Amino acid sequence: MSENLLYMAIAAFVIGVVLFALSNKQRQDSGEWSNTLQWGYLLMMVGVFGVLAKFLSFTAVLLIFVLATGVIWGVSKMVRSKANQELAGRKLPEDKEARKILQQDAYEKRVGHFVDYMSGFFPIILIVFVLRTFVAEPFQIPSSSMRPGLVVGDFILVNKFNYGIRMPISNQVVIPVNKIDHGDVVVFVYPENESVSFIKRIIGLPGDTVEYRNKVLSINGKPVPQTPKGKDEYIENTPMGQVNMQPVVLEEQLGKHTYPIYQLPQAPTFSPQVVRPEVLQQGACQYEGSEAFTCKVPAGHYFAMGDNRDNSDDSRYWGFVPDKNIVGKAFFVWMNFGDKSRIGTHIK
Repeated sequence: MSENLLYMAIAAFVIGVVLFALSNKQRQDSGEWSNTLQWGYLLMMVGVFGVLAKFLSFTAVLLIFVLATGVIWGVSKMVRSKANQELAGRKLPEDKEARKILQQDAYEKRVGHFVDYMSGFFPIILIVFVLRTFVAEPFQIPSSSMRPGLVVGDFILVNKFNYGIRMPISNQVVIPVNKIDHGDVVVFVYPENESVSFIKRIIGLPGDTVEYRNKVLSINGKPVPQTPKGKDEYIENTPMGQVNMQPVVLEEQLGKHTYPIYQLPQAPTFSPQVVRPEVLQQGACQYEGSEAFTCKVPAGHYFAMGDNRDNSDDSRYWGFVPDKNIVGKAFFVWMNFGDKSRIGTHIK
């Protein structure tokens, strides 16, 4: 989470507190609370959510909100049940609508604005939590590392259950479904910064020997088939400004996947100076200058690379992806505000 978003969250909370202090705390004739009070609660919730997201994962913050609003929702149900019990000894109107109004009035007399308003968020937050944790999660492509298949600005969907049902927070698989396969495009938590998510293609599975020599990829001693497909061109935004990139396009076949990749003829196979010291110390990878490296993928880990081979920060430099960091399988582009033609693109 950026510092700007943190400041916005704090500002939202402060504005919410001010609106809450200035609001009318009495229930209106319609049975609703004042708009000022409702906006105050909403902005305070947004602020708390944003501040917590600075220090915890999005899933962890959602879980906290589910538990908190769930307790409040339970209190509201207890209050409503008690109100109905007290009415049980009275003679109620035979008309169902009139009886419902009487029961609602009895409930409203016993519950304050905090419980009444906050309990209403529980079903919404619970649905969001379940969908995002176990079904699908949106993700925005932040860089050009997966060109040409995925471009900056693509909003994609990630299948959260394809590789098994995982526990929230710990992300351990509790119900296995499918296994990660060679060539799958996967979103995972970046090992060096767990507040950041990466998207790469899985090149090596546990136990594999991955070799990348003179830009030719081999898995367990077998070269991955590559077919030349000409050249391409795109604009890359860099700290020095916009640069016109002219990569060579190759079609690569790995596992069940056939997909295009980019290579820059003038670039080295990899940049040794960028390799993290801890990767060198682990000894799982052997490097030969800037022309080749060989890595033995340890158990419970994966080797990931970007399709834009000479413009990708990946396992060549920071090591392997632990299985507990896996978020899910990317499968669909659902929006790109800069290029509507990309909507509906299937991720190969």
